[in-house]
Amino acid sequence: MNPTLHVHMKNKAASVGYARNQSARPLSAIHVKPAAGNRRRGWLTAGALTIPVALGRGGILANKREGDGGTPRGSFRPRRLWWRADRHSRPQTFLPARMITGVDAWCEDPRDRHYNQSIRRGEGQGGDRLKRADHLYDFIIEIDHNTRPRIAGRGSAVFLHLARDNFGPTAGCVSMTKSAMLQLLRRLGPRTRIIIG
Repeated sequence: MNPTLHVHMKNKAASVGYARNQSARPLSAIHVKPAAGNRRRGWLTAGALTIPVALGRGGILANKREGDGGTPRGSFRPRRLWWRADRHSRPQTFLPARMITGVDAWCEDPRDRHYNQSIRRGEGQGGDRLKRADHLYDFIIEIDHNTRPRIAGRGSAVFLHLARDNFGPTAGCVSMTKSAMLQLLRRLGPRTRIIIG
């Protein structure tokens, strides 16, 4: 092949790849707002995408507490994606991703030094198991709620995850359909702000 033509083709391919990446950049922010007349439901807006979501049974709360069923009001960032590789292929996302295993759990005990952190648990040990029989945690977007600093009792395991079939309220998370989750993941990066409220 002509060396000049080869360089031109490489440059053209690189510019096409750059343009594709530019058009698919992570969003700077997404917004979650309550639905009118139903504090347990809401709308998530991510660029041109608007999707229905289920919220905590306590609605969106400014002063989140462990066990109150509230979805915390505030601005957060996604930390990583957890997903069930035994059920789904790795989705497209700008977030770091980790496969969920049988020993992965989340500490929800305010008295524990690992409160609101991922932990590993053997059979019969406590913690909110990430590998579930249902599909709610097939995809989990971990956010930085109550992480810097972690304050005992201010809420744990607040995620974006899949919704129940009846779109019932969560224990404080934001949940959505699988198709909405996959669309959202394509536009999320570690610097995307998740603004709730």
